[in-house]
Amino acid sequence: MILGIGTDLANIERIARTLDRFGDRFRNRVFTPIEQQKAEARADTPGTYAKRWAAKEACSKALGTGLRMGIAWKDMAVSNLHTGQPVMEVTGWAAERLAEMTPPGHDALIHVTLTDDHPWAQAFVVIEARPLAP
Repeated sequence: MILGIGTDLANIERIARTLDRFGDRFRNRVFTPIEQQKAEARADTPGTYAKRWAAKEACSKALGTGLRMGIAWKDMAVSNLHTGQPVMEVTGWAAERLAEMTPPGHDALIHVTLTDDHPWAQAFVVIEARPLAP
């Protein structure tokens, strides 16, 4: 069962300008240390940050809140499996909201996909509830 769907489109050049202007203040406010390590290790650093920005926006929409009601940017974090597949992890208020949305007897799974085509980065997030095994 689908609990929520969210999407976002971010401008990579806007994120690059924000990184230039605010640097670590922006990075540390929005991105976890793991997200920062991943982005800084990539050739397209602003594009990597833009995709993760879009994923956080999309996740907040899938949670049904947008970026309000106490959700923090770092409550949503994108990492990658060894295959490269992006995964979304939620903590803090985002995890509380996810638990509140999840029906009894179900487990929530967050699906995320990222793409970019300069100057755009896009993310889709689908939150699925799966019945627990008997």
